[in-house]
Amino acid sequence: MENTGIWVAVVIVIFVLGSIFGLRVSPREKALGIMRDKARKMGLHPRLVAAPEWTKIPMASEKRASMVAYYSILLPEARLPLMRARIVDQQFDLVHGDEKFKNFPIALKGIYAIDMQANCVGLYWDEESDLRATQLEDMKALLTSLAEF
Repeated sequence: MENTGIWVAVVIVIFVLGSIFGLRVSPREKALGIMRDKARKMGLHPRLVAAPEWTKIPMASEKRASMVAYYSILLPEARLPLMRARIVDQQFDLVHGDEKFKNFPIALKGIYAIDMQANCVGLYWDEESDLRATQLEDMKALLTSLAEF
């Protein structure tokens, strides 16, 4: 009888410890959270969105679009034309918009596409390519320069 009580206590302790360790945040998720918080403090607006078809980002499944990070800046006074471009070989591959953006070079890594509309300029980005957030300043500068271009 004494052995049964010990085994029950051991099973309960293992169950509780397993639940506690299961709640820990992974280092990858923690880095993403820190990066997104840093982006917000800089004036970027990060969010996860379903990848638009024009970006050609592979679908997660046959019927479900992939989720992709979209970092944007809002320019309240701006009146920007519609422009959409995929990034191919570190250059814009214009989908829609003014020809002045054609073959525009881009030095940042992990960017799938860029779009500009009304008072917003944003980019679709693979956050995994820079978990240390070293490109955030350059991303904001690029988006601002595109709005002024």
